[in-house]
Amino acid sequence: MGFNTWSSFALRVNEEDVRQTADLLVSLGLKDMGYTYLVLDDGWSEHERTPDGDLVADYSRFPGGMAALAGHIHARNLSFGMYADSGTSTCGGYPGSRGFEARDAAAFAGWGADYLKYDNCYPKEGDSVRARYGAMRDALNATGRPILFSLCEWGVEEPWLWGRAVGNSWRTTGDSSASWLSLVNNLDNSVGLARYAGPGAWNDPDMLQVGNPGLTLGEQRANLALWSLLKSPLMISTRLQELSNASAAILMAAEVVAINQDDLGGSKEIYAGPLAGGDRAVVFFNRAEHDEGAAGARFTLRTEQVGYQEDTAVRVRDLYARRDIGTFRGRFSARVPPHDVLVLRLTPEAAPILEWEGGRWPRDDGWRPWTGQAIYAEHEEDLENIPRRKTEGDDDALEDAAVAI
Repeated sequence: MGFNTWSSFALRVNEEDVRQTADLLVSLGLKDMGYTYLVLDDGWSEHERTPDGDLVADYSRFPGGMAALAGHIHARNLSFGMYADSGTSTCGGYPGSRGFEARDAAAFAGWGADYLKYDNCYPKEGDSVRARYGAMRDALNATGRPILFSLCEWGVEEPWLWGRAVGNSWRTTGDSSASWLSLVNNLDNSVGLARYAGPGAWNDPDMLQVGNPGLTLGEQRANLALWSLLKSPLMISTRLQELSNASAAILMAAEVVAINQDDLGGSKEIYAGPLAGGDRAVVFFNRAEHDEGAAGARFTLRTEQVGYQEDTAVRVRDLYARRDIGTFRGRFSARVPPHDVLVLRLTPEAAPILEWEGGRWPRDDGWRPWTGQAIYAEHEEDLENIPRRKTEGDDDALEDAAVAI
């Protein structure tokens, strides 16, 4: 989460704009909401490298230089982001980093950069996109400074399939603009890609347009809400000096932003459906592409989510292991490794309070019909305060019994 200068200042950006933006992120309360990265986009450098091959700031617009600007940003407990391009020139016609990856990465790290947006303009014919982005990844890693690496490849070669091994986020679309058509197009091109994202690796349908002329307040609300649900990076890109109270309130919608920042990352899903006699079939599915540790990801299921009363005693059977795990009340937890499942049969010791009617339980609890699609995913930290009754064997022992399939 943070701010990118492109939609607000484009190639006209200057040092004073960036310093004011840093101050406003703090004074408006946006930093405290989590908008902590301030990314300087295209147009910050001179049009030519030095005779030694170095990138330098355009001192007519950045008289203090990059290190001093980074210091101003860091002094406000913000993170400093920079822009470069994987081709021979940036999209705005400034020097690209192709062939200069190690030199440029060292410069960014030396100036105190915490983030790099890496664009895709002006490649040489025959260049491999993955190789170009991989070269900068290696150069950044070699600096020893933690730098978040944002791949601005525009979704051309399906970076969601390979981006996790190269960077921390990858553009799924072309640039966004302050028009409804642009937002809907970027949304449509990003839906269905959640399976490839997770903590530390995100799909990116480009920066927010909240606050920019061209969108109604309703469209601005839709922009933030849908980008939050997509778990996209939330990068403001409007002139904070001119931000209206109404647009500020949208950006400061804490409960909407909390959806975006939930660390589930879309990797844990629970499927469920009815069986004869009131039993339920439940599948814990871990679609994560990365390893959460030897024990795998922790899943938690509440009894009322499958139509049972909270205090109903429910017997749990592991169908692949062909063994009974035990009886629980209130909720049941287990761990599942990446690319794996835990398949359960739940048998209540009392009749369920809800009957299956026309393909769903008649309640508004967020579950979908038994269709073979993902019907539920929730981070376990949300469940810690749910009242429950302890039983013999306790839930911790039951969880331990269900760790491995």
